[in-house]
Amino acid sequence: MTETNISAPIETVVRQDWSREEIADLFNLSFDELVFQAATVHRQHHTPGAVQLSTLLSIKTGGCPEDCGYCNQSASAESGLKAEKLLDVRSVLQTAAQAKDRGSSRFCMGAAWRNPKNRDMPAIIEMVKGVRQMGMETCMTLGMLTKEQSKMLADAGLDYYNHNIDTSPEHYEKVITTRTFGDRLETLENVRESGINVCSGGIVGMGETREDRVGFVHALATLPKHPESVPVNALVPVKGTVLGDMLADTPLAKIDDIEFVRTIAVARITMPASMVRLSAGRESLSESTQALCFLAGANSIFTGDKLLTTGNAGDDADEAMFEKLGLIPMAAEPPRHVNLEAAE
Repeated sequence: MTETNISAPIETVVRQDWSREEIADLFNLSFDELVFQAATVHRQHHTPGAVQLSTLLSIKTGGCPEDCGYCNQSASAESGLKAEKLLDVRSVLQTAAQAKDRGSSRFCMGAAWRNPKNRDMPAIIEMVKGVRQMGMETCMTLGMLTKEQSKMLADAGLDYYNHNIDTSPEHYEKVITTRTFGDRLETLENVRESGINVCSGGIVGMGETREDRVGFVHALATLPKHPESVPVNALVPVKGTVLGDMLADTPLAKIDDIEFVRTIAVARITMPASMVRLSAGRESLSESTQALCFLAGANSIFTGDKLLTTGNAGDDADEAMFEKLGLIPMAAEPPRHVNLEAAE
């Protein structure tokens, strides 16, 4: 890949009119110039050295009817993961309290559903209310949402809703066939209209090209309003999933660490006010690579020993890394619900 060493002007404003060519040009900058620009943008919009700690809990595991090629919770995956029922409210709140004690300021709850059933909503609502009463930010990922369900969650006080676009529009059908890219965008629109902050990102290392990574960032950076939170995952190839079986024995399919940092940097530059989170796959990144990600503008991580059903670095390892790098856990912020009147 030919790279340019020509410095482009450093963006200082939030834009929704990025072209694919502009984003490709960012990817093609020399690595030092790209990271410098990303770090500069980061400092204009965020406190340097402050990183948000979030905890993710699977509140309903396995048995999902979707066929996402990366997911071991899909009913079509042969990963040996058994479908479980929705956790009871008390156990979820106990886990949230433990996460808060360990320093997490945001508690994220995920359910392996195509979409939540109305019968499940009362328990979901109680979980949101209970976590918010602890003073933590709340996030849910439950699959596709209707306008009515989005409003119910907004009324309960949900701060963030996660619904990833996963990859570029062009690469999407190679990963998932049971719901369309348009379905993803419709849920994001429903969430946004309800007043809940949007959390949306994707996965890299699924056999996509750099052009696909350009398309992935472009799709997020040109939304009418950028997601307040952008998780960037590195594929964890789980045996028994389509992509896990396809890529597990193909070392070259794993995204290069420098290319991963480039993706973080481009996301930071194009979505300067968003939280950019290192998510799944972080346990496979060295401390040095993670340090480069923080330098390039990542300012949120999932901590704890587990992310839904896959492993994670763990609290002790993160605490040691933070001390080594001089990073500070970000304090919980007041709920940041979208100002619908201002957005109109």
